[in-house]
Amino acid sequence: MKKIEAIIRPEKLEALRLALEEVGYPGIMVSEIKGHGKQRGVTHQWRGTEYKEYFLSKTKIEVIVPDSQVKKLTAAITEVCRTGTVGDGKVFVSSVDDAIRIRTGESGDVALS
Repeated sequence: MKKIEAIIRPEKLEALRLALEEVGYPGIMVSEIKGHGKQRGVTHQWRGTEYKEYFLSKTKIEVIVPDSQVKKLTAAITEVCRTGTVGDGKVFVSSVDDAIRIRTGESGDVALS
């Protein structure tokens, strides 16, 4: 099993949700986060005064999938969320040792469906 974490632009969340449902993964975890990458924030101007916003709003998506589905989901995420500009985000894939469904006690890949 793998855990896919994607840091994306907040405005891409609904399109990503629909794309994940389309490829067969309606269950996702979503967190609103703040942070910055290489660009170190953005500069805004308001009423003639310039100010810097260091931490930008982003959305973090987490999905746990069987190993065989990782490529399909990461491809869907990158396709939907790519704009080609700085700040599109990142996708991280890490190993998950086990998953246990609390209600039934099922574990492993069975607990994911």
